[in-house]
Amino acid sequence: MQEFINEMLQMLLTASLGFVLAMALTPIYTFFAYKYRFWKKQRTESTTGEKLEVFTKLHAHKFKGQRHFPTMAGIVSVVAIIAITLLFNWSRAQTWLIGTALIGGAFLGLVDDIINVYGVNILRVGFLKSKGAAGLRAPVKFLMITALGLALGWFFYFRLGYNIIPLPFFEPWHVGIWIIPIFAFAVVATSNAVNITDGLDGLAGGLLVMAFMAFGTIAVVQGNYGIAGFCWTCVGVLIAYLWFNVYPARFMMGDVGSFAFGTALGVVAMQLGCFFLLPIICGVFVIEAGSSLIQILSKKIFGRKVFPSAPIHQTLLLKWGSETKVVARLWIIGGILAMVGMMMALGGIMGV
Repeated sequence: MQEFINEMLQMLLTASLGFVLAMALTPIYTFFAYKYRFWKKQRTESTTGEKLEVFTKLHAHKFKGQRHFPTMAGIVSVVAIIAITLLFNWSRAQTWLIGTALIGGAFLGLVDDIINVYGVNILRVGFLKSKGAAGLRAPVKFLMITALGLALGWFFYFRLGYNIIPLPFFEPWHVGIWIIPIFAFAVVATSNAVNITDGLDGLAGGLLVMAFMAFGTIAVVQGNYGIAGFCWTCVGVLIAYLWFNVYPARFMMGDVGSFAFGTALGVVAMQLGCFFLLPIICGVFVIEAGSSLIQILSKKIFGRKVFPSAPIHQTLLLKWGSETKVVARLWIIGGILAMVGMMMALGGIMGV
């Protein structure tokens, strides 16, 4: 019991230190963001090439006039999490892979953000730029995050020795080396889903807090205190980010943050044996990414849109007319789904 209490105190310490460090680093980020003009450029075209008329209308107030909307605030979160992890929660078996995933996803997102902010000339990579989307081309991002997922999956299988996936109501699924592409799929799907969801003030940040709280609780029950500590560090850092990102947001995390957190979230789920719980705990992320996929397929196959604007939070914003209402209601749904997934895990339904 004393060991459990000590571990819980350690996790509370890392979460608190993460919050304090992120709050302390934010003014430094803000100084550089305004000095070097990390201004977010609004998208003008969809993935399929047509003009984003509804999207542009819904978010015109964020970019109109002389208002500057900084991006890349996710750098603060990544630096804070890695610093706290290295100082207080480093473990080759439990936090090395997650930390590497966080850094790898952040690097991919940072390249995308730099192209968005400064254009392609600074990196001399014009062929990578996405037409109308002010960032990397979608196939390039997909290939980069897939390569990262496969590399992490290789370590997951050959170095950490994972080769099974728990199933609901059945014996664990022994997949052997196939765990590598499954791992990569989880990383690619989760990182892209978080990136797609990060479109309204506070939306992705709040949902990430709930997801990491759920996985952190599962990790505690499993006795994976290193992973739990990492999750709760993320919670502390994300709360600091939300302090400035709730409506009206002072800045946004950018792809450097969304890809970092999304990639780490996928790895956390795989290490905890929660592959099949991932789409439940991260249900809103799945709905957001699914709505975008449906929209793209419908336009390519049938030549028409299913939603007035995708992802789904854009359609809800168009219908309800209030960004805070959309975010609050999606937070409620996300919290319920996170609790359901957590109870399934704690109840042994998934065998984890």
